[in-house]
Amino acid sequence: MAVTDFPAEIRALRATLESIEAVTDVPALKKTIAELSEAASAPDLWDDTEKAQAVTSKLSHAQSELERVKVIGDRIDDLEVLVELGEGEDDADSMAEAEKELVEIQKTLEALEIVTLLNGEYDERDAVVTIRSGAGGVDAADFAEMLLRMYTRLAERRGWDVKILDTSYAEEAGLKSATFEVKAPYAFGTLSVEAGTHRLVRISPFDNQGRRQTSFAAVEVIPLIETTDTIDIPESELKIDVFRSSGPGGQSVNTTDSAVRMTHIPTGIVVSMQNEKSQIQNRAAALRVMQSRLLLLKKEQENREKKEMAGDVKASWGDQMRSYVLHPYQMVKDLRTGHEAGNASAVFDGALDDFIDAGIRWRTTGRKADAAAAEAAE
Repeated sequence: MAVTDFPAEIRALRATLESIEAVTDVPALKKTIAELSEAASAPDLWDDTEKAQAVTSKLSHAQSELERVKVIGDRIDDLEVLVELGEGEDDADSMAEAEKELVEIQKTLEALEIVTLLNGEYDERDAVVTIRSGAGGVDAADFAEMLLRMYTRLAERRGWDVKILDTSYAEEAGLKSATFEVKAPYAFGTLSVEAGTHRLVRISPFDNQGRRQTSFAAVEVIPLIETTDTIDIPESELKIDVFRSSGPGGQSVNTTDSAVRMTHIPTGIVVSMQNEKSQIQNRAAALRVMQSRLLLLKKEQENREKKEMAGDVKASWGDQMRSYVLHPYQMVKDLRTGHEAGNASAVFDGALDDFIDAGIRWRTTGRKADAAAAEAAE
C-alpha cells in the first residue's frame, strides 16, 4: 500500500485554495458584505419587501461564500497539525484520520472549484426551467414528467426552493410542458448545462406489445429577470389571452378565468401561467418570464454576431445532449462530456451532481476555446 506524501498533498491543497480565493476575490467579497450589512440595517429597509428580500438574500449568500473559503483554510491547517502529531507520536489512528480528512477536503475543494467556474453574466441568477415533451407520443409526455420529478428531487437534495409556475397535462399520461422557478444562488449557472434535447430509450409501458420506444423531451433554462434589467416590452407587442386553469384530465382547479397565456408577437414566444391564485398574479409572473426569455434571446443574438465577426468559430453546444437508456441495459450518458452512470434509477431520483459538474467544466473549456479562436481571428 502506497504511503501518502502528506507535505506534497497539503501543498497541493493550499495551491488550489489560493486559486479559488483569487477567483472569489476575497477582499471584494468582504467589501460587498460590509455594504450589504449596512443596507440590511437601514430602518426603512422593509418598506420595500421585494428589495429587502433581495438585499438579505445577497448578504446571506456572500457571507456563506466567504465562510466556505475560511472554513476550508482552517481544515487544511488542522490537517497539517494532525499529521505532525500523528507522525511525531507514530499514532496509526491519527494518520488514518488524516487520510480520511485529506479525501474529504479534496472533495470539498472540487465542489468549490465548480462554483468559481460559474462566472457567466447571469450565472448567479435564479433560474426558470421549462420542460416540453417532443417526439414519441405518450412516452414523450411521460418522459417530460420523469424529468420534472428528476429536477425537483435534485432541488430537494440541494435545499433549493422550487415553485411550479405552469403545467400542461397530456391527455393520456404525463405532461405536454411544465415551467418552474428555482430560487438559489447560481441556480441559472448550474442548471443551464441541462438545457438541450434529452432522449429516453425503454420498453414502453403504454405499448401492449411491449416494444422498445425512443422518445424525446426538451429542456430550456433561462435566468430570472431582475428589476435592474432593462427589457421594456411595448403593450402593442403582447397578445394576452385568459382561460380557466385545469389539472390532469381536464379537472377544473379554478372556476374563474385566472390563467394567462402571453404571446410576444414579434418573436412568437409564448408563456403560460396558471398556478397563481389570481389573473393579476399570473400576468405578473408571465411578464417576468417573458422578459427573461427576451433578455436571453438578446444575449444569444449578440453572441452570434460576435462569432460571425470572429470568423468560423465552432459552436459549443449540440442539440441532443443526454441519453437515458433503460433497455436492453441501464445507462445514462452525456453526449457532450462523455460522463455516464449505470444506475439510471438514481439519476431519475435526482443524482445529477456528477453530470452537472462535468457539464460546467466542459462548458468552461468550450468558452476558453471560443475566446481564443475569436482573439486569433481579430
